[in-house]
Amino acid sequence: MNIENTKAQMRKGVLEFCILSVLKEKEAYTSEILDTLKNAKLLVVEGTVYPLLTRLKNDGLLNYRWEESTSGPPRKYYGLTEIGKQFLTELNSTWGELSSAVNTITNQN
Repeated sequence: MNIENTKAQMRKGVLEFCILSVLKEKEAYTSEILDTLKNAKLLVVEGTVYPLLTRLKNDGLLNYRWEESTSGPPRKYYGLTEIGKQFLTELNSTWGELSSAVNTITNQN
């Protein structure tokens, strides 16, 4: 069994939740999202995030706006829609229940 593959699958399973959580307080562009994930030790590459952002937008959870940049091309800023905020609230609840259950099981002697 390949442990790296299992660890990657675990990270992938929570990535959507983490991206929505990054955007709960304010809009951000992709580089900011990636930096936040990397600072939290959730290593993700751009090639994984861009398609996920597009899917979340197509699902109505995110919207975006373009903003001119003084240091390069315009930046696409992503933010949560109202549906995205509700979705994130549900994910937070589910995460709390799931992490509690996993902690209970994995911390047993």
